[in-house]
Amino acid sequence: MESREKSLPNEQASTCPDGGLLHIWPASSPSEQLCPERVLLSTPVLQVSLGEHHGLLLAQGGRVYSFGELSWRDLSIPVSAPVLEASLQEKIIVRVAAGGFHCGVLSEQGGVYMWGENTAGQCGLTDRGTQTNVAVSEPCPVSVVDSEVIPPALVRVTELACGREHSLALSANNELWAWGSGCQLGLVTNTFPVWRPQKVQHLAGKNVIQMACGAYHSLALVRSSSNKEHSAQNATKKKDVPPSFPCTVTEELMTASDAHYCPLGVELSAVTKTETSPRKKAQRFGPGGVSACSSPGSGGSSLLSSEESSSVKQELSAVTTVFEEHQTDTVAQIDFSSKSCLHSVWKSNKSSAPNYELEPQMVLEKLSGHSFYSQQHCSAEVGDTDSQSSHTSDDSFVSSTTSSDQFGSSYRDDSSGSGQMKNNSRQPWPYSSSPVCVEEVRLCLEKEKLTLKGQKSSSLTNIHQKGKAAQSRRRSHPGTPNRGSPQRRCPCACKSSSSLQAKAPEEAAVGLPSLETEVWSWGRGSEGQLGHGDQLPRLQPLCIKSLVGEEVIRVVAGSHHSLALTAQCQVLSWGSNMCGQLGHINSPVSVPQPLKLSEGLLVWDLAAGQSHSLFLADSDCVQPVLLYCGQQPERAPPQGPSLRQRSPNRAESYVLTPCVLQSCLKLGYISSVCSGGQSCSVLTEHETESFICAIHDLASAERRLYCWLSRVRNVLLTPLSNKERISPMLAEPGTGLFPSMCERFINLSALIGRHTASLSYFLQNIQGCDVTLLPLLSHTECFLDSYKKYFSALGDFHVMGGFQALHKLSHECLGPLHTLISRLSVSQQSGGGSDLDLVSTFYWPLQQLHQYSQALNKLAACYHVSTNEHQLLHHCCTQYESMSLSLLKMKKEAEATLQFWKTHSGKNTEALRLPQRRVVCESSNRTLTPSTAKRFSSHWFILFNDALVHTQGAIPSKSFFSTHRIYPLTCLWVKPLTEDGSGLHAIKITCPEESFTLVASTAEEKNKWLRYLNQAVDQVLGGAGQGSSPGVMGMTRTIVYTFTEDERFKDARYAGAWLAGRVHGRGTMTWPDGRTYTGNFKNGLEDGYGSCIMPNKLYNKNDYYQGQWKQGKIHGFGKYSYASGEVYEGCFFDGQRHGYGMLSSGKLVGTSSGVFIGQWAHDMKTGYGVYEDISRGEKHMGLWQEDQRQGSALVVTQCGVYYEGTFKENKMSGPGLLISEDDTVFHGDFCDDWTVNGKGVLSFPNGDCLDGVFSGEWSTGLKVAGVYTKQNLTQHENKKKRSLSQLGQYVVPAALRWICVFDECWGRLGCEGPGRGERQTAWENIAVTITSARRQSPDLSRSQSKALECLEFIPLYAEHINTANYDRMRRYLTKACETPHHPLGWLVETLVTAYRMTYVGVGSVHRLLRQAVQELQAYVTHLYSIIRFLFPGLPEDGGIIPEAPAAFSQSRTNANQAGYGDLVVSGCSLLLPLLLPRLYTPLFTLYCLPEDQEENHYWTCILQLNKHPDQTLLSSLEVHEKFWPRWMSILGEEKQIVSSSKDACFVSAVETLQQISSTFTPSDKLLVIQKTFEELTLEVKQILDDDVLWCMDDLFPLFLYVVVRARIKTLGAEVCLIEDLMDPNIQHGELGLMLTTLKACYFQIQQESAAQH
Repeated sequence: MESREKSLPNEQASTCPDGGLLHIWPASSPSEQLCPERVLLSTPVLQVSLGEHHGLLLAQGGRVYSFGELSWRDLSIPVSAPVLEASLQEKIIVRVAAGGFHCGVLSEQGGVYMWGENTAGQCGLTDRGTQTNVAVSEPCPVSVVDSEVIPPALVRVTELACGREHSLALSANNELWAWGSGCQLGLVTNTFPVWRPQKVQHLAGKNVIQMACGAYHSLALVRSSSNKEHSAQNATKKKDVPPSFPCTVTEELMTASDAHYCPLGVELSAVTKTETSPRKKAQRFGPGGVSACSSPGSGGSSLLSSEESSSVKQELSAVTTVFEEHQTDTVAQIDFSSKSCLHSVWKSNKSSAPNYELEPQMVLEKLSGHSFYSQQHCSAEVGDTDSQSSHTSDDSFVSSTTSSDQFGSSYRDDSSGSGQMKNNSRQPWPYSSSPVCVEEVRLCLEKEKLTLKGQKSSSLTNIHQKGKAAQSRRRSHPGTPNRGSPQRRCPCACKSSSSLQAKAPEEAAVGLPSLETEVWSWGRGSEGQLGHGDQLPRLQPLCIKSLVGEEVIRVVAGSHHSLALTAQCQVLSWGSNMCGQLGHINSPVSVPQPLKLSEGLLVWDLAAGQSHSLFLADSDCVQPVLLYCGQQPERAPPQGPSLRQRSPNRAESYVLTPCVLQSCLKLGYISSVCSGGQSCSVLTEHETESFICAIHDLASAERRLYCWLSRVRNVLLTPLSNKERISPMLAEPGTGLFPSMCERFINLSALIGRHTASLSYFLQNIQGCDVTLLPLLSHTECFLDSYKKYFSALGDFHVMGGFQALHKLSHECLGPLHTLISRLSVSQQSGGGSDLDLVSTFYWPLQQLHQYSQALNKLAACYHVSTNEHQLLHHCCTQYESMSLSLLKMKKEAEATLQFWKTHSGKNTEALRLPQRRVVCESSNRTLTPSTAKRFSSHWFILFNDALVHTQGAIPSKSFFSTHRIYPLTCLWVKPLTEDGSGLHAIKITCPEESFTLVASTAEEKNKWLRYLNQAVDQVLGGAGQGSSPGVMGMTRTIVYTFTEDERFKDARYAGAWLAGRVHGRGTMTWPDGRTYTGNFKNGLEDGYGSCIMPNKLYNKNDYYQGQWKQGKIHGFGKYSYASGEVYEGCFFDGQRHGYGMLSSGKLVGTSSGVFIGQWAHDMKTGYGVYEDISRGEKHMGLWQEDQRQGSALVVTQCGVYYEGTFKENKMSGPGLLISEDDTVFHGDFCDDWTVNGKGVLSFPNGDCLDGVFSGEWSTGLKVAGVYTKQNLTQHENKKKRSLSQLGQYVVPAALRWICVFDECWGRLGCEGPGRGERQTAWENIAVTITSARRQSPDLSRSQSKALECLEFIPLYAEHINTANYDRMRRYLTKACETPHHPLGWLVETLVTAYRMTYVGVGSVHRLLRQAVQELQAYVTHLYSIIRFLFPGLPEDGGIIPEAPAAFSQSRTNANQAGYGDLVVSGCSLLLPLLLPRLYTPLFTLYCLPEDQEENHYWTCILQLNKHPDQTLLSSLEVHEKFWPRWMSILGEEKQIVSSSKDACFVSAVETLQQISSTFTPSDKLLVIQKTFEELTLEVKQILDDDVLWCMDDLFPLFLYVVVRARIKTLGAEVCLIEDLMDPNIQHGELGLMLTTLKACYFQIQQESAAQH
């Protein structure tokens, strides 16, 4: 212990740090002989906290030191050599707090550590100090746990405060936690001490900003919950006149539950428990072994004797009488039906018929079980107050008024009280918690009664307060909860009567201190330290009504008095004033009273001790001054008037008004003050020339500005805003301008007030603050925006002549205050009349921006130019200086404009007068005229900041003109005309609907107007207003304009981009009839991509189009949704459907609905197309002409009927082929839809045929005249083959079907036809299309945007194609075809849509298979020709690509070694992998449709063969036994194959062949077949242990086994698809041979099935 707590020579070095110097001196020292003692530490002190006889200080690095009387360690440490708390060295401490006799610190992580005296639980329940210990010698953690959440969570603490017997903690969530003993905790509990921190529920949900602890009371600064109710509370008060503060605001007594409360806040309705803890003897005992700080009922007291009991009864009777009289006096105006309302507060349990005579006796019986002081002790102490006690006692936090606020124990039943008394009498130590002292209750009520009877006492309120106010105040019971439960609270703040509210920009200035605050207090109130207008205690927090709206930014608590600091640098004090610690003559003061200081002193820091107060204020000096009021030792009275008075009960004198401590000016710059007990301390800085001086100057100037703004607001704005006459008087200049200016003024004032508080906090913690956290740096935009908004509103009010009306109104409404208003203005700026005084008054904050710039410039000089701090400071300095110059320019413009309106006042010019309008220049001297002006015409041009006004028939001197035209500057383009020798100095003005030329008188005049016009246009468009070079400024802009003369856009409103007076770029045009176009414009017309809404009166709905436009018409690809329900998506030409398109019929069109996809010409179906008539169940695939079917076509029905032939005039006409669902075939002539007329041949499914003349409708019956022929079997087969070969002879050839789609793709590439165009132009069009798609599609995903970005780059298309760059080309084509914005991607997507429309849905029959295959092959042919056009190095179909040079073919080395050299390229190999995955489903479905019974026979045979075991199946297929596997591997384990084994042989080959159904292209399917043979060969090698040289006799049975075991149901369809679409180059190679083997296996299985049948 001794080694740890001895002085540390290394820490207390003789070297003095640059800042953070701590000086301490006794508060009772004479100010003339003050000699502060400096604490010797080598590191700066960041914070200090003083207790009664000890102190804590926090040094840089997070180290904590203690000094003074450390009674819990029996040590006394000198102030000059504090001892380091070694147990906290491993932790980083950020805050320290010293209580009466205990200590607390806060770590960086938000943890709390406490030590010291713990008799009342003020150190919490710690590991080392438990309930049985009276002291905690070492810092121990105190866990603050929120048990209301699940699971319970630790609370991070940000602030800590300590009192005599309690501690408070503020969490990061701005919630308050308390532990210890006494009503000062504010907890809803009857059990004390409170060992574990508990949340103060009465403040739950409120935003607690700061808290302070007195001896036995607590204060909390809370952000106001309702801005509307509290923000203007201070607006109606006048700061220059001594305000008359009300004692309190009337509170309603509301008891909503059975739990009633007495005026003292003690709950009487329940029996409560009390926990007591022994108090440590130490040196705090008074004479005779009785503790000087012991509470009533503590130590040494035994059971009451009969005499003492009688005395207690008499006192209680007196108290009851006083209380009843008091109630009768104060509630006489309230109509109570019975006295039960009075006694319901005091009764302990609910009773329907209370006995009023027995009530005092019941209370007496409950009190009789508790111990009180003996009569001798009470008589010795009676009459003393808490403050008096603090001068005689060694403990500043002890009140000699016996336990006025100790509510740890409540009233008990007789039995429990007696038992407790017997227990207490045997305790060796006194107790800290005890019942309410009856003597204190009696004294409190006697004082209040005397106050009410008539101006005889000033113990409760200010002596100037009237009895009526005091009587009104006493109608409530302070401390009584508004509801039965503390969780339910009513707002305590009153609404302001003022209509002018300080609406600070809270959201924009997040992080700055709030000015909308409330002060809540609770605990003992015997000296009025709670500020509620009485001397009664409060169990729970209660808002101090008189401080609502006072903009309190800080509260501090002394032993028995409280101080509050407002943003206006005003100090309010209340509580004990026995030693003058409140700074005025009232003693005591139970409501906050302002402190009177000398003019020019602005307090920004304060501290309170036991019987003194310290104030740190700005003055005329360079550094702040220190003021002191309170106790001082007595000395010879000075000559003349004295500010000191002699205490009637003490030998000391004290200072009534704060006086300056001159000796402290030599200490250096004082950054903060601290007090505690009988000690004072200050933190000083040595370096005061640069950094701190700049911060101090800035803060001082900001404080003075805010005080001045507050006076202007209270003296001028608030009274005027409440006058009803202001509306008509200020309505002429402009409605709403004055309220708007007032609102901006208050917002700016509130921001400066918050900035003032922030700078004060910054100075108080100057050692630990970062300059980048200065609000001027972190909230630059907020400051600039607030100043700009205010001066903008001020300029508008100024221009409209508002100050003249305001001056007149102030004379009429304010009367005597007008002199004060003039003094406020004249004191800032001399000269000018009274109106000028008002103008200068409101423009005065403009100079503060320059102060900001100077302060930041000084701070920047403290850092090296290369540091981030210097750069940030310099940047913000430039911003504030620029804003200052800009606002100064705005002021000059407003003054010039006002002078212009005064000079040219008249009815005509008044129509042009607007608040935001400023005059730039005018041509009253005929310096500017139109080029078309006649000889005797008169023209007057006025240039404003928003418009150019041209007046005709003007007489400027008389402000008269006949007509005028206003040209908004946003829609004005200015261009100088070059001189052509004519001598005219012309300027061309271009507007959206007209252009004209102005002629200046001289070249200088022309340049002047050009400069003014360019600057005005630049400024109105959002520029800096500096202008640009003539002719090029603002050619492109985005504005809003309504057309008035243009025939096409008449009365339409356009918002978007312009170019030189014409609509150009993206924008929105809205017509009065409801039409709306949003998209791109070019040269005044719709051009590019856009969407348009067009009302349709017939259907009472809107047509909607989205797509391409050209020269004001729909042109290109787009989607048109008609009001009828039809939707067309395709190509347009000059507003008509032209080219490829798809039309879906809606529900409102006729009785049929369908979908047409194909070619259009001039808004009609013309060319090849597919029409699916959903209502009739037919699908037409053929040629059209002028919306009618004309030419070759193919029709299929939902019933399976197939027709191909010719159409004429929308009807079947001429030869045709019809096949019914049962394969009946008719080949002959048709005359109408499904109507036969003429020669023909009818073939039946059995081979018979009927040849002759037919007539009639196919579905109803035919008339026949002909020959019937019976066919044999051979002839039947030949006939069937011939009928199948006839399919397709009347249909449109596949190569001619979708020509319109390919033509559209060629057009998008910039070609007139296939191959007719420039290749470079085609690639440029692709790049433009991709770039436009990226810009016009903001909802693209990240992958899509990245793909488009890759496609924007044009590949090396002109190079020769070899095996190396062929792969790059394929990758590019793959990306292009997957992107619908690419022309190739659009082509593929459109072809897929057309293919699906043709072969999916109605009429999907197997007879369409040949057409589908041919159409797919035609796709490949056309698409390959387009790709060859883009990549000319690509060979023709079937051509050879040479091998790449060795330097560029490293990736193909392995392939060359395997035998691959040159590469054969075909359209199928390149494009089928791109097309087939999208077309596979409809195509393969046609392959799988049942054609005959052979497919069923194949599958039946497969099922039968798979029923056999492997060896049986191998034997039946005649597989040689040497190829039979004997072993199989299951999970790496070899097992023998027996006769019953199934699916165990050649498993790998079987699984490989099954993958043929999961591939799309023929090449992929052939690779699967090849890999199947390879797997089969590998397995046979393992069986034979030798290489295999296959012969077909051995291979075919084995492969047949694999095919059977693969169980591929659609094997026939797979084989046919491969044969139809296989690359011709590989048909006769190895892969072709393997396919032939697979096909042979398929036919072999079919024959096996036929043989079985």
